[in-house]
Amino acid sequence: MSPRLHRLSNGVRVVADPMDGLQSSALSVVVRGGARWEDEARNGWSHLLEHMVFKGAGGRSARDIVEVVESAGGQINAATGYERTSFQVRCLAGGLPLAMSVLADLVRRPTMAEADLEQEKSVIGQEIAEAADAPDDKVFDLAQAHAFPGQALGRPILGTVESIGRAATAALGDYHRALYSPERIVVSAAGAVDEDELLALVETAFADAQPGPGGLSPQPGRFVGGAEAEARKLEQAHLVLLVEGVGASDPDYFALRLFAEILGGGMSSRLFQIVREEMGLAYAIDAYCESYEDVGVLGVYARRAPADAPPAPPGAAEQNAAQAEAPTAPELARAKAQMKAHLFMGRESPLARAEQAAAHLHLFDHLLPPEVLGAQIDATTLEDLRRVGGRLLGSGRSAMAVLGPKRAGAALQAFAPTAKAA
Repeated sequence: MSPRLHRLSNGVRVVADPMDGLQSSALSVVVRGGARWEDEARNGWSHLLEHMVFKGAGGRSARDIVEVVESAGGQINAATGYERTSFQVRCLAGGLPLAMSVLADLVRRPTMAEADLEQEKSVIGQEIAEAADAPDDKVFDLAQAHAFPGQALGRPILGTVESIGRAATAALGDYHRALYSPERIVVSAAGAVDEDELLALVETAFADAQPGPGGLSPQPGRFVGGAEAEARKLEQAHLVLLVEGVGASDPDYFALRLFAEILGGGMSSRLFQIVREEMGLAYAIDAYCESYEDVGVLGVYARRAPADAPPAPPGAAEQNAAQAEAPTAPELARAKAQMKAHLFMGRESPLARAEQAAAHLHLFDHLLPPEVLGAQIDATTLEDLRRVGGRLLGSGRSAMAVLGPKRAGAALQAFAPTAKAA
């Protein structure tokens, strides 16, 4: 059966995606809202809000929330990104009523006690410190900050100790009502799902939700670029290079994904084969792309022990430029196979299907069946790759971050001129 889409009168959208033969299901309540909706003073509040709803909601304590789900064999989780906040329950067949009750309470009826807020500020402060201590997290934050300076996309999703410290229960409650407004919500279920039961549960749980205060909108994204080297006493140097990509609704979206796959998507990719296998310049190297609603990035990450040679892989920018000029038919065929495998293998997971459907609705305002996605992947040509490569390199702007021993800073000088020339 194909997923079916419904909409409540208050704007809440519902996706029912039954999967034959399963004895479990996944329920996701996904809000179109996250760090992009924050100003600088409220940086990290979306993530803080995700934490706070688990401290108590709908008459359940923090312990009750997890115990009632786990006692029924389920698993509960949540995640905050730049553009979406997701609350998820995996449960056995027949567990949707409990899952819906818990998630609706989290999204609609958090307790928001002052004592809990102060405690959670401390917890998130430790999470911020942990991320700062992890070089392979911190280097991405540094590069993102230079890609989008002074913008919500350039600030860390976790926020800062100072911005989290400003939160008060009344202000956070106002932010909750605005961000979790019903027209921003998708309820998506996949697996052992009965469509009629799901619609009845959503109607009971969400139909009376009222729109929140208006005026909350994401800042437009504008790629700027820059570079930073941070010296630390580490055994390895970490490098991230970003160039401007495309947004999710851009016609070149699939070409960008395939470009990134050819460049550094796996062990047969150009970067892995040339920079690691042939040149031995990096222990780990890969490429990725991130497409937000209106803007995106293509990124290269590398990690290696600092030695006499610069810790940046000098082959990366050259491969970027070479690929823009001369991607090959075998490379494109392999990238298409990998991308479709990722798409279709992921759809064997109820949670992946529920999350994917919600993401499609938030990004495109309609569902994209897998056969449509597969056809769009197949339709991408070598000329499409050349065109998107030209777009990636045409501006000459890049954002680069290096984290590691002091001599790792030489990577900026070794790598940046090549990126600019491209």
